[in-house]
Amino acid sequence: MKSSIEGKGGRNRNGSSGWKRKILSNWQLYVFLLPAVIYFLVFCYGPMYGVQIAFKDFSPSKGIMGSPWVGLEHFERFFNAYYFWDLIRNTLTISIYSLAVNFVLPVLLALLLNEMKQGKLKSAVQTATYAPYFISAVVFCGMITTFLSPSSGIVNKAIEAFGGEAVPFLTTPKLFPSVYVWTNAWQQTGWGSIIYLATLSGADEQLHEAARIDGATRFQRIWHINIPHLLPTMITLLILNAGSLLSVGYEKLLLLQNPLNTETSEVISTYVYQAGLVNAQYSFATAVGLFNSVINLVILVLVNTLSRKISETSLW
Repeated sequence: MKSSIEGKGGRNRNGSSGWKRKILSNWQLYVFLLPAVIYFLVFCYGPMYGVQIAFKDFSPSKGIMGSPWVGLEHFERFFNAYYFWDLIRNTLTISIYSLAVNFVLPVLLALLLNEMKQGKLKSAVQTATYAPYFISAVVFCGMITTFLSPSSGIVNKAIEAFGGEAVPFLTTPKLFPSVYVWTNAWQQTGWGSIIYLATLSGADEQLHEAARIDGATRFQRIWHINIPHLLPTMITLLILNAGSLLSVGYEKLLLLQNPLNTETSEVISTYVYQAGLVNAQYSFATAVGLFNSVINLVILVLVNTLSRKISETSLW
C-alpha cells in the first residue's frame, strides 16, 4: 500500500517536473506567446466583466456594482419590440448573402491566379485585387456614394449612356443588400484569396504531372486535384464565418445608411450602436449585443459539430 502511494506521488512529481523542464527548455516560445495572451486577457476577457450590466439598470453615476439588478427585463423588451423580427431578417439577409458571395469569389480568384504564369499580368491582377482592402471604411464608402450618385455617379452615367435611366441605388431599400455585398466583395475578394493561394502552393505537383500524362484537361485537374486540396481550408473558413453570421460589420452599414434605406439597412450591430452610444441605453444595448454573441456561439458549435461528422474537418 505504501509503495503504491509512493509510486503515485513519484509519478505526480515526475509529471510536474516534466512540465517545468518543457517550459524551461522552450521558454523563448512562451515569451513570444505572452503578448497574445496578455492581449486577449486585457481586451477580450477583461471587458467581459461588464457584461453583467445586461441584467442591470446601469447608471454611470452608480457604476456597475451599484446599479440595481433587473434580471431579463432588457431581453424581454428586445424580444417584444415591433422591430425585433425586422432586425433579424435584415441581419440574416445581408449575412447569408455576403457569406455566399465572399466565400465563393476568393476561391475562384485563387484558382485563376494559380493557373496564371508568373509575369507582369499576374502581378498586375494581384495588385489590383489586393489594393482595395487597404482603403479605410470611410474613404471606401465615400467612393461608393460618389460612384453610385444618381446625378453624377460613373455607374449611372454608364447606364444612361446605354439608354437606361439613373438608378438611386443608395435610397432604394431593396437594392441596398446587393450594393453592400458586392461593394464589400470588391474590397475583400483579393485579400481573401491569399490564404487559398498559399494552400494551393502546397499541392503535390506530381499529381498534376500524372494527370497531364493521362490526358486530363486543365479544368479536370482543377476539379479533381486543386479543389479537393482546398477543401479542408474552405471548410475551416466556412465554420469561422458561420460563427459570425449575425455580426455584420456596422461601419460600412452605418456610413451607407440613410433615412430612405433603413428598412433593409438597419441590422443588429447598427441598432446596438444607436441604442448604446447615441441614445445612451447602455444596459439595453449590452443585452442585445449579448444575445447576438450567444446566437453566434450556438451557430459556431452546431456548424463545427456538423462539419466534424460529415467531413472530419473541424476547429476542435
